Amino acid sequence: MQNADALAEQLIELQSQLAFQEDTVQRLDEVVARQQHQIDELTRLTQSLLQRLADLTELVDQAPDDQPPPHY
Repeated sequence: MQNADALAEQLIELQSQLAFQEDTVQRLDEVVARQQHQIDELTRLTQSLLQRLADLTELVDQAPDDQPPPHY
C-alpha cells in the first residue's frame, strides 16, 4: 500500500508541475505576442520616419543655395 501511496503522491506532484508549466507557457506566449505587436508598430514608425527624412532631405537639396539669409 505504501508503494501505491507514493506513486499517487508523485503523480499529483507531476500534475501540479505540469499545470504550472502550462500556465507559464501561456503567459510567455502572451508576452511574445505583445512584443511582436510592439515590434511591428516600431517597424512601421521607423519606416514612416525614414520616408519623412528622405522627403525633407530632398526638399533641402532642392532649395537654391544663392538666396541671401532671411535677415537681409
